[in-house]
Amino acid sequence: MQLSFAQEVLKVPATKIWSLQDCITYAIENNITVKEASLNTDIAEVDYSKVQSSRLPNLFGSAAQNFANGNSIDPITSNFVTDQIYSTNVGINSSMTLFQGNQINNRIKQSKLLFEQNVFLEEQAKNDIVISLLQTYLQTLYSKEGIAIAESNLASSEKEVIRAKSRLDAGSIALNDYTEAQSQAATNKYNLITAKNTYQQYIITLKQLLELPPTENLEISDESTVLMHSEFDKMAIYNKALSFLPEIGASNTNIAVNQKELDIAKGGYLPTIALAGSIGSGYTSITDSNFTDQLNLNFNQKIGLSVSIPIFNRNITNAAVQTASINIEKAEIQKQTTVKEVYKKVETAYQNAVSSQEQVLAATASREAAMQSYKLAQKKYELGALSTTDLIVSQNTYTNAEQNFLQAKYLKILYYQLLQFYQGNDIKL
Repeated sequence: MQLSFAQEVLKVPATKIWSLQDCITYAIENNITVKEASLNTDIAEVDYSKVQSSRLPNLFGSAAQNFANGNSIDPITSNFVTDQIYSTNVGINSSMTLFQGNQINNRIKQSKLLFEQNVFLEEQAKNDIVISLLQTYLQTLYSKEGIAIAESNLASSEKEVIRAKSRLDAGSIALNDYTEAQSQAATNKYNLITAKNTYQQYIITLKQLLELPPTENLEISDESTVLMHSEFDKMAIYNKALSFLPEIGASNTNIAVNQKELDIAKGGYLPTIALAGSIGSGYTSITDSNFTDQLNLNFNQKIGLSVSIPIFNRNITNAAVQTASINIEKAEIQKQTTVKEVYKKVETAYQNAVSSQEQVLAATASREAAMQSYKLAQKKYELGALSTTDLIVSQNTYTNAEQNFLQAKYLKILYYQLLQFYQGNDIKL
């Protein structure tokens, strides 16, 4: 049975309109990179719990059934016999490290630091996705407005083709003027197709950041932003960024992790003290007593304290101490690199924010002048006082001015929002 047209319409899912905030919220929960970073944090938490348990004693149970024939030592009575022996051993044993150069405590502290470092790295992954979404979302908005410009140009050029055809039929223009109008219309149609394709490419990138399936429809909202002149204190933004960005926290924690590794390595110079104990019993076939009686008679308990003093381990401990010291220096250098990268990001955003404000002012004036010039050219063309070539030149000048304004507008929005981000403020259009 065929569905009615109304039923077919009802089957089509409504396209959700995504705001930038919708994208950010969804991506933080679903992006694969963020999920992977979150799983690394979970693993680090499990490792931390495991290392904490290293303070506790272990406990093992054992049971063995043996058979011996000929000359042998009874495993229960320790007598030398020549016979067939069936024996059973059962027991429970436990051991606990009392002191190991303070390595256990230092490993626990190091594991906690590794967990904290993964928390920072997870936050960094989220921040990276937020910035990628901001850039892609604004590029998508920019390309969407580019489609509107291309559609307007195509509509204007198609009207000009109609006018040119009328004037050609009336004999007021030459054939080449008419073909130039046709050529411009074809160029504008090509530009519109390119603009639509560019928009779809950015939509694909957005869908990938959001981890949406290929069949999912995605439409972004036409978010309007008021372009206001803003003043920024570059060094204040930089110092603020250093105080909260997770990559700085991860770098500091990395230094602390390697310092704990040095403490662990130095613990190899100190003795290890361990406590061990066991209880057990057994049965042997060469004794007349039954199984239960032998278990009672052979029940034993042991406890012991051992001390292991390192004297020479082929310089393994020395090498570990030297390696840990070198890794501390490497971690400090990595932090310096991270700090430089943060400064570069803030400096770049600041310089671009300042220049984009001036570019918006210049592009606004240029667009206004080009628009007035194009309107005047259209009127002259309608009156036959302007050639098709001059009209096309005027239209292209206006189109370029529109594109320059759009580019300056979205660059200003981008770098303004980046500076807000580096101050710890929410990104919102």
